[in-house]
Amino acid sequence: MPNDTETFPLGPEPTPANDAAPPRTGETAGVGAGDEPSEAVVRLEAERTDLREKLLRTLADIENLRRRTEREAADARLYAVTNFARDTLTVADNVRRALDSVPPEARETADGPFKALIEGIELTERDLLKTLERHGVKRLDAQGGRFDPHLHQAMFEVPNPDVPSGTVVQVVQAGFTIGERVLRPALVGVAKGGPKPATGATNGAPEAAETAPNGA
Repeated sequence: MPNDTETFPLGPEPTPANDAAPPRTGETAGVGAGDEPSEAVVRLEAERTDLREKLLRTLADIENLRRRTEREAADARLYAVTNFARDTLTVADNVRRALDSVPPEARETADGPFKALIEGIELTERDLLKTLERHGVKRLDAQGGRFDPHLHQAMFEVPNPDVPSGTVVQVVQAGFTIGERVLRPALVGVAKGGPKPATGATNGAPEAAETAPNGA
């Protein structure tokens, strides 16, 4: 008996070759409930798509807010001087009236101190208009253009068969804009009795207003 014990030592019994290994937990779940993983994947995909759409909407809202804030800040900087600019127009009007009060003949024959005075007033007007332009204020060039109710205010009509009806033939008071807004409309006299404006000339398009007389 002792010899038999030494010949066959004790130990774990070998696994038969034809016995299958016990299935893993995941494999058991997959065999037992084959539809559960597919449903979970579909649910996760739907959640991911929903979160992605929410993220894109949030980013779009942030970008729109940034652009709107920048635009409002730019408008605030540009139009902050509106009241001051409107009051300054009175100075520009008075300078222009001073120059217009000098007859053309007297201006051509002026010399000495009087000529220097006229040149000084003209220089003052140019510097004033340049200063206004640096702050976004520009003078309207209405003379000879098509009447635009958004930019001009008609004070009277002038019978003139030589130019198309609705042409600005006289500027009583210059108009000004600030940015894309009208600071003060130009007071003008408008021609009547002439040919109709060229087709395509619209009151709201300054380009068409300039070309209307040529197209008549």
